[in-house]
Amino acid sequence: MADADAAIVREVKLQVAAAKQEESGHGIARIPRTAMATLGITEGDVIEVEGKRVTPARALLPYPEDEGLDVIRLDGLERGNAEVGSGEHVVVRKAESRPAIRVVFAPAQREMRLQGPAEALRRNFFGRPLTSGDLVATRGQQRVQDMPPEIARMFNAPAFALTQIRLQVLSTSPKGIVHIDENTEVELKAEFEEPRDARASVNYDDVGGMSETIQQLREMVELPLRYPELFTRLGVDPPKGVLLHGPPGTGKTRLAQAVANESDANFFLINGPEIMGSAYGESEKRLREVFEEAEKNAPSIVFIDEIDSIAPKRQNVQGEAEKRLVAQLLTLMDGLQARSNLVVIAATNRPDAIDEALRRPGRFDREIIVGVPDESGRKEILAIHTRGMPLADDVELKELAKTTHGFVGADLAALAREAAIDAVRRIMPRIDLDARTIPPEVLDDLKVIRDDFMTALKRIQPSAMREVMVQAPTVGWADIGGLDDATEMLREGVELPLKNPDAFKRLGIRPAKGFLLYGPPGTGKTLLAKAVAKEAEANFISMKSSDLLSKWYGESEQQISKLFARARQVAPCVVFIDEIDSLVPARGSSGNEPQVTARVVNTILAEMDGLEELQSVVVIGATNRPTLVDPALLRPGRFDELVYVGAPSEPGRQHILKIHTQDMPLAGDVDLAAIARQTERYTGADLEDVVRRAGLNAIRREGAGVTAVTKADFEDALKDSRPTVTDQMETEYAKMRGELKRRAAEVNPIGFIAPGMLTPTRDNKHE
Repeated sequence: MADADAAIVREVKLQVAAAKQEESGHGIARIPRTAMATLGITEGDVIEVEGKRVTPARALLPYPEDEGLDVIRLDGLERGNAEVGSGEHVVVRKAESRPAIRVVFAPAQREMRLQGPAEALRRNFFGRPLTSGDLVATRGQQRVQDMPPEIARMFNAPAFALTQIRLQVLSTSPKGIVHIDENTEVELKAEFEEPRDARASVNYDDVGGMSETIQQLREMVELPLRYPELFTRLGVDPPKGVLLHGPPGTGKTRLAQAVANESDANFFLINGPEIMGSAYGESEKRLREVFEEAEKNAPSIVFIDEIDSIAPKRQNVQGEAEKRLVAQLLTLMDGLQARSNLVVIAATNRPDAIDEALRRPGRFDREIIVGVPDESGRKEILAIHTRGMPLADDVELKELAKTTHGFVGADLAALAREAAIDAVRRIMPRIDLDARTIPPEVLDDLKVIRDDFMTALKRIQPSAMREVMVQAPTVGWADIGGLDDATEMLREGVELPLKNPDAFKRLGIRPAKGFLLYGPPGTGKTLLAKAVAKEAEANFISMKSSDLLSKWYGESEQQISKLFARARQVAPCVVFIDEIDSLVPARGSSGNEPQVTARVVNTILAEMDGLEELQSVVVIGATNRPTLVDPALLRPGRFDELVYVGAPSEPGRQHILKIHTQDMPLAGDVDLAAIARQTERYTGADLEDVVRRAGLNAIRREGAGVTAVTKADFEDALKDSRPTVTDQMETEYAKMRGELKRRAAEVNPIGFIAPGMLTPTRDNKHE
């Protein structure tokens, strides 16, 4: 009877779910405690997972959030090896793994050619259960969480290469489930061999920071292809198309490949320009052929990359060939012939350039935005690109994710690549360029450290910022003296909401959208804006009026709209407009004002407080003539805070002098406090000029061999300089502060027109 019981093979049926990103490529399966008890196994035991195909894995306990659920967590490669998708069911059994006598690997990617010591492969896959036909990946230095130490030791092998490499297990001896031990002979074929199934080459594990997008796509694509009977039962047509749009480099093409692989569908790629033919009707014929081929091999996904190139708005193109091609695509997607088990996915970063007839239900049923990833998304993407990378202990992906705002997937991939190149550059002196191979001990020492990433960050700019990128500011609060009140207001208004948006959400209030810095020239308004961007760890876009104003009708407004759209993409972002009075003067203040400035003002008003909300974008304007700025901008909701930046106080002047003389060798008789007392109403720029003149006086006195700057040099410098701010100016700005707040209907002492006096004048002149 006991023998009969022993012969019964215990098995459990579990639903497949995706594993966490950091466990991708480790060959593990997380299963419920009840399933472990039923199968009579403990953590680290080998199990076989049977979908359409059988593949082995090592069993681990479930994630805390999965306790009590009948789910098995598998990474993308394991799902590919078992030929199942998320949501499907698999049968799990206990398995016996035998030591392998021989295992043969080959690259799983067609374009890859590999050379390397078999010993590195043995270390990498030591103890890992394998079977012929599996796709496996070399591991990096990422640790799997919640794993017993004795099992963790199997996973802590050194990395095989700088990037994660996917390999196919061509054959094993003996056949069946085996594992590599110290006696196993490991062979690596240099060339790619046609794999059993290419569907695991890109899966959901290779797409980071877009879990919601993946969920939407699965509903639209996987369900109709896997279970068409659901839609038949409901009496509705399944979705026919999905349009993915978003900035370049966010992973639209990669996402489409992952969906095709995970849904077990045939994948047909149409690259826009490749379809175009020279002969009459050739382009349409090629398009028809792709759709016919896809129908024959259903279930299929037809992916059209850069669809705006083959389906532009028909009213905007001159050529008849383009119009016919659009009409052909419309007919194929929603013609008389009913199509089943065929979904069209298209990608573009210019959705507004596509013909409107395509953007309706029945053709592209849903439009999904693939946006710029947030901080957690960036961490996921970085984890994917550093999977096979030997990272040093000082590398914190969380820190990198925090400092890479505005980066899309392609930018983060470039960052990882540049950091790796820096690591290689460091060990170049140890490599004998005449030798054919690199010694194993050099490879083992090769690690990517935090400094490599920090150096790479200086070279990589967010792709959305390439056109408007300015040098990241290097000025911090410590470099600014004498502006304590203004600094405090900006810290509270800009740094706090950009770094802690949750606090504002909890209180149900919105952060300030804009700050207008005003005050006499040279008081440090521009410097303050730079410090804000650096300290808030935000991207910084600086606008010049001359760049935005154009003689062509409508172009100035378009430039401003583009700039704000880009700022939203790369949020958190500080947009700085210097000398804002020239860009947004008060409308109607003079009868002969050019209409372009009125239109520019209207555009900026709409961008700052229109229907489209600014999220994590702060606008800072600077001017020394605030009463010239259009009053509509000075209300809460646009420039919420009006910050007066005046001449510094005596302690402030001393602080500024300290900053400007920190690299200057001063003689013992130089008393900065005394100089600060003598420089009343001097601005930051004036004080910098005093220090510069003192230095020049020292060079003039002693020549090139000068060793120190003396008190006499400073006294001479003070005789040659004067304060920018006069008594009268201070009085006028004091009145102006009240004027801006009260909107008093009077002309101020300088002769500027106060906002209260501005009345629109009828202007019937045309440009």
